[in-house]
Amino acid sequence: MTTEPKSFTDLLPKTINEPIFNEPWQAQAFALTVTVHQQGLFTWDEWATCLSEEIAADKASGGPEDGSNYYALWLAALERLASAKGVVSGDELASLKDAWKDSYVATPHGQPVPEPKA
Repeated sequence: MTTEPKSFTDLLPKTINEPIFNEPWQAQAFALTVTVHQQGLFTWDEWATCLSEEIAADKASGGPEDGSNYYALWLAALERLASAKGVVSGDELASLKDAWKDSYVATPHGQPVPEPKA
């Protein structure tokens, strides 16, 4: 059984020799996970199990061993839990990902990516 964090800062390393997050989306995924947990969407044990399963599946399929895709797996676990809890369907997630990709591809370099139209 895992210990419930009191705040998201409890989850951050205590000594930092390099950035915790390499890209802003990683910090956003981290914060979103902690927030929806605190709102009761899932327990910390459910989260730990789901993330562990994503990591194990990635390792079994030959994913990188250097941890470079850790937050991609973190996001996959969050998406899986949100779908399992009925917050969003797999089809809705796929559609939203496609819409964001289309918006990103259509955006000129250096410009902010606009939110996709619903």
